[in-house]
Amino acid sequence: MLKHRGFPGRLPGTDFQFTIRRANKKDGPTKIVRRERYKDRKHADRMADQGFMAALWACFGDEPFERGNLDAGRLGWLFGREVVPAEDPFDPESYEALLRIDVKRAEASFPEVFAPDAPPVAFDEDWDEDE
Repeated sequence: MLKHRGFPGRLPGTDFQFTIRRANKKDGPTKIVRRERYKDRKHADRMADQGFMAALWACFGDEPFERGNLDAGRLGWLFGREVVPAEDPFDPESYEALLRIDVKRAEASFPEVFAPDAPPVAFDEDWDEDE
């Protein structure tokens, strides 16, 4: 499993997880499943989605990226909309699966992340997965 070094492990100041520490050797990778985002979701949940998208954009831009140690649950909130498979066939139960950001949909969903005056994502020690 590829570990995305320097990628935030969580949303700072919260327990919203962005990465996993180690591969699941017993049951294998958790399947990435599209999760519905209802309009009545909590503000904190929406901010976690925005923070995760900002981190994905800062790290990978519009290039394909390997799932690696990215959390399947967190990916599920964006999967099939802002984050899409970058290969065919796509295996949602593989750590090596390639994904990419659908920039047009991501810009529409998270304009704050893609705004010209958006603050840069700060990757500091608090965001390291080895904390």
